[in-house]
Amino acid sequence: MRYLRAGSGPPLVLVHGLLGYSFSWRFAMPVLAQSAAVFAVDQVGAGYSDRPVDLDCSFSASANRLLRFLDQAGIASCDLLGTSHGGAVAMIAASLAPERVKRLILVAPVNPWSPRGKLLAPLIGNGAIAPLLLHSAPLLEICNKVVLRRMYGDPRRIAPGTMDGYSAPLRLPNALRYPLGVLRNWSRGLGELRQAFPGIREIPTLLVWGTFDTAVHPTSCTCLRQEFSRCRLVMMEGIGHLPYEEVPEDFNRIVIEFLNAKRIP
Repeated sequence: MRYLRAGSGPPLVLVHGLLGYSFSWRFAMPVLAQSAAVFAVDQVGAGYSDRPVDLDCSFSASANRLLRFLDQAGIASCDLLGTSHGGAVAMIAASLAPERVKRLILVAPVNPWSPRGKLLAPLIGNGAIAPLLLHSAPLLEICNKVVLRRMYGDPRRIAPGTMDGYSAPLRLPNALRYPLGVLRNWSRGLGELRQAFPGIREIPTLLVWGTFDTAVHPTSCTCLRQEFSRCRLVMMEGIGHLPYEEVPEDFNRIVIEFLNAKRIP
């Protein structure tokens, strides 16, 4: 598992979304590293990590690999920040080892109450469409650019180099094997996530959502928030699915305020 590290202090582990990798945190790491030891992973199968052919792509398998990463990196406990699919992985990992997660920061995390993923994931991951995507690198890059623009509330905020940064790993062999595997396990993953909620209820949690999120429906935050007894919700007006890229200054401020808070109501 490839990862980036910066700063010193209490460990903070960052878990990217389905089509992302550690590159996603390029605007967050330098700021968060001023007060924490920040670890940004490329989940196995994504970014520049290994891409084994027989990889288990279930949500729980990714969560277990994340916990093994903590073991190998010598991280006894940490604050855990996950976005989108990485948010679901973070919640399941926390339920498997709640003593190792001090606080959760979840940015538009995949959850059972957002209808979009439940409808789209099985379609893209099915046996007829997936092979077409796996073997067409130009198509992958075109689709990636279209999808990325939809992830922003205002595409004019896409920073220079963003498209190239996300496209680079797509030129490597088996670029979509992992995300398509995740999509094929989507319904099972949502079931695993439902089972995880009782085990993380008491973990102090920050939920961050953009009101223009087209990937994980913002209204789903209402039901998700009820699964936590100590939860703070921040809705970012006019922002899409990637607030840590679209408005990094605001996002970093929100995260730092949460990490510095003495108590979460």
